[in-house]
Amino acid sequence: MTLFGRIAFQIESWINAVLNRTSDPAAELDYSYEQLRDQLQEINRGIATVTTQKKRLQMHRERLRSSVEKYDEQVREAVRQDRDDLARRALEKKHATLDQVTGLEEQIERLQATQDDLVERQVALRGRIEGFRTHKETLKARHEAAQASARVAEAFTGVGGEMADVSRAIERATERTEQMEARAAALEELEASGALDDVLAEGDEIDRELQRRSTEQRIDRELEDLKTRVGRETDAGTDGELEPETPESGTD
Repeated sequence: MTLFGRIAFQIESWINAVLNRTSDPAAELDYSYEQLRDQLQEINRGIATVTTQKKRLQMHRERLRSSVEKYDEQVREAVRQDRDDLARRALEKKHATLDQVTGLEEQIERLQATQDDLVERQVALRGRIEGFRTHKETLKARHEAAQASARVAEAFTGVGGEMADVSRAIERATERTEQMEARAAALEELEASGALDDVLAEGDEIDRELQRRSTEQRIDRELEDLKTRVGRETDAGTDGELEPETPESGTD
């Protein structure tokens, strides 16, 4: 293949690819159907034209036949009047007219054959158009159903553009959420271990530790005092219950 041949092939391939991407099968089928209907109209016009010409020749033939009958009458009248010269002239016109009638009949037969051929083509094309129409509507229905099925499948599988965008948005949101959760957990761990100073807290780590120890000691003291008071109240209640039993023991 020559260089120009390869270039032409590449261009044709590119054009064919573009047409395939932008083509609409339904519109192409409708256009093909209209083309077939246009061909049928052309055949119909052809049949009308041939039939008109055939009728015109038939009418002319009938006029010539009338002339032949008139010439026959002239011949008989000329013979009755002993005018052989007039009879001869009338016969000459009669035979010339008969020759024209013969030629017209041949032309009429040709036109009739052409008309019959066109009618056969018309019938065949009409049947073909009806069959193509049924096939066209079936293909269009299948194509539309396939498109709908593809759109539904894309929606469920996320292959379509919108679902792909939604999927990417969910992925980005999930990634950001996981990062924020990990950051929050890390900060909490660092804060609990004391590795991360609280910028809002007063003092440094030592001050906070001393403050915690002081608070714990104060809580411990309060707890010991509470236990002591509770113990004393318990002992006092026990002694009050035993005092009434002493007189009874001395009486005995």
